[in-house]
Amino acid sequence: MALQRGRGAGLRQQPESIPSLQAGHVAELVAELQPLLKGCGVREIQALPPRDLLLIVEPPPTPDGPPILRLRLSASPETARLHLQQDRVLVHDGPEGPFFKLLNAELAGAIVRRVEQVRGDRIVRLEFGATPSGRRRALMAELVGRHSNLILVGPEDEVLGMLVPAPARKAHAPRIVVGQAWSPPGGKAAGPGTDSVSLSEVYAEPDTLPPGPVKDRAPLSWRVECAVGGAAQVNRQDSLRKKLQSRAQRKLTRARGLVKGLLKRSTAIDGAERVQQDGELLKSVVGRLKRGQSSVEVPDWFTEDAPMRTLELDPRRQPTENVQRYFDRHKKLLRGRESLERELQLAQDKVTGLEALLLAAEDDDQDPAALDAQGVEAGLLDKPQEADPRKRKAPEPRKPYLTYRVHGDLEARVGRTAKDNDDLTFRHARGNDLWMHTADCPGSHVVLRLERGQEASQEAILEAGMLAVHFSPARQTGRAQVHVAPVKLVHKPRGAKPGLVTLSGGKTIHVRVKQSRLTELLRG
Repeated sequence: MALQRGRGAGLRQQPESIPSLQAGHVAELVAELQPLLKGCGVREIQALPPRDLLLIVEPPPTPDGPPILRLRLSASPETARLHLQQDRVLVHDGPEGPFFKLLNAELAGAIVRRVEQVRGDRIVRLEFGATPSGRRRALMAELVGRHSNLILVGPEDEVLGMLVPAPARKAHAPRIVVGQAWSPPGGKAAGPGTDSVSLSEVYAEPDTLPPGPVKDRAPLSWRVECAVGGAAQVNRQDSLRKKLQSRAQRKLTRARGLVKGLLKRSTAIDGAERVQQDGELLKSVVGRLKRGQSSVEVPDWFTEDAPMRTLELDPRRQPTENVQRYFDRHKKLLRGRESLERELQLAQDKVTGLEALLLAAEDDDQDPAALDAQGVEAGLLDKPQEADPRKRKAPEPRKPYLTYRVHGDLEARVGRTAKDNDDLTFRHARGNDLWMHTADCPGSHVVLRLERGQEASQEAILEAGMLAVHFSPARQTGRAQVHVAPVKLVHKPRGAKPGLVTLSGGKTIHVRVKQSRLTELLRG
């Protein structure tokens, strides 16, 4: 990690709890930042994973103006914010996600046209012209707590990419979909003047002026950077500390287990001479041993008065193989003695080092990142592995149906919701596919997929009908009348509510659910 210039002023001893930005605060910040950023050229977008970025811009040249400005946009769930970044910041040197690369490809070299608040809410729109593609682009910063996000949109506000992918929810379609028009988050817009407390009343004035040439041109932004940015730094330190403690504790548990195992080996090695003696005793009676014996008693000549000693045997081995096994064990123990002392010392040193590292990690004055680096350098910890977002599989788009396999390996699709039923029947089915639905009660549409000219067997129709019964209130009785018709005979009346259709043909069959077969269908 490298450090950008700055002295860290104003980011010391931050309070643990900082109020989040409200809609009125966002309006104040936008009013302050708009004249500073308008007309600036975008030099680059600097990724600060997982949810932050710096927009590096060059203002038009003026005698006393700064050479560059850095706008911080954060979609962190706890500390979502925007402000000029005037203090130093750790530069990310790992892999960047696809969204950051998309921003650089679309915005590098563009001109900031305007910065504005959307709907009087905690949403900021940064509009860009003269982009590399020649088309208008806008970056939407939704600073709405745990649902915060950054979205790049095109000329018609169509979504080109987003920082935080939409969660996969079975019951609801995502609000933000690539290729579709951006829409603001749900809820009533705050509107101007809703917040009664101004930003300067919520966030205390920092003790020092910001470093760099901007100075007092963005006083509200500096307050946010010191307060919310400082809280974000504290949260980050706490997160790093917990991760360090977790990794060190796992390593310590393993190291202690290794020491315990090595001490056990040491005890076994101390008995190497006894193993050799047992081999000699067994060798003296090898002539009367038989395969299949699990033990034998022999007089112990190596002990005073030669008491009887029981020696364990492997019944699967020949007598001579059992004798050789004792001598092989003796040689193995002798070989282990040479390296055991060094291994035990290394393991004990590692336990001592990890215990000291954990003790240091409990000190809030210690930098967890520096402790982590020291642990890696000392060989106490493995270097943290950082996942490459380029190798991460993109989430599959939500489908409006569930898929099952029925008799003949045919695919049966079952609508998830009433709205999904319409989507399934009229957008994800062909005219010759068979459509099914319970006749006397609501439920899911079921579509049995068929190739051109293919006919479904009676077994396949009945099994698809079982799915129609199961995904309806009739599942309580286990039987129902089910409509069956080609999809081309299913129609949607104008203005009808979701899921309501009419038929111009088809038939009705009686379906009785066979529980054992239904269980197999649901399990796939």
